[in-house]
Amino acid sequence: MLRSMNAEHTITVHRFEASLFPVNAYLVETGTSIVVVDATLGVSDGKGLRSRVEALNKPLAAVIVTHAHPDHYGGISPLLAGADVPVYAVAGVNDVIRRDDAAKEQILRPMFGDEWPATRRFPTRIVHRGESVSIADAVFAVTDLGPSESPHDSLWRLEGDGAPRVFVGDLVYSHMHAFLADGFYDRWLANLERAKRDLPADAMLYMGHGHPVAGTAILNWQAQYIRRFLDALGTGVEHDGLQGEALVNAVTAHMKTFLPNEDLLFLMQLSVEPMRVRLGLRQGHGGLAAGSPARGET
Repeated sequence: MLRSMNAEHTITVHRFEASLFPVNAYLVETGTSIVVVDATLGVSDGKGLRSRVEALNKPLAAVIVTHAHPDHYGGISPLLAGADVPVYAVAGVNDVIRRDDAAKEQILRPMFGDEWPATRRFPTRIVHRGESVSIADAVFAVTDLGPSESPHDSLWRLEGDGAPRVFVGDLVYSHMHAFLADGFYDRWLANLERAKRDLPADAMLYMGHGHPVAGTAILNWQAQYIRRFLDALGTGVEHDGLQGEALVNAVTAHMKTFLPNEDLLFLMQLSVEPMRVRLGLRQGHGGLAAGSPARGET
């Protein structure tokens, strides 16, 4: 729980750690109300998040969705429980969530059963590029990143005195393995560089996965992780005939020399085959196939 001053009001940021799937939601407690940033994946955690809001004894003013992955918006429906509360997102995040929801239903229902909400709540308030949004006592400056870790990402910076507080979604993981299967690695790297330029060095970053981190040095770490994965998949794994599980194991061994823990390791492993295809790598061979693109295209 982190406290800071915003104008005349003390703002407290509470971290909610989901149990169904390891992802964070944040409760921004102002002098009058609560703003929830991201809402976890499933029914149980959405209800647990609602209980945390109710325990603070202040009304829920809004929900913010940072990016288009379902572990950040699936829990909105049980969180709101039918209440008429606005859900904010940039246009691209809204568009991708609505576009891909039917496909997510086909993927997540067999995996999570009734924990995946039968109906999902989508954004209702669209925020435009570069806009600042006032919600109750809080003001958020919004950066629309476009494709990055997901097909569409955004940053929400809580304005006020003291060190900036930035809700970064999955732009950065807190020293955990990452999901790269959407393939926008080049955009992701560019957005990490953009965040390094735009954010003060003492910014507090609130990640979708793991503990918040003070300072922007972790942006460099995340870029190194992405490049190490590309190296492992493209040139670091050079054994002829590797495919399937053997290829995943080889990439895993390479990545664990960079990050020895197993936090969210399965997300990286799920990314191996989609990224092999995305990069145009030959099946079972390191290196790029002749004439193949060396960058993720939208």
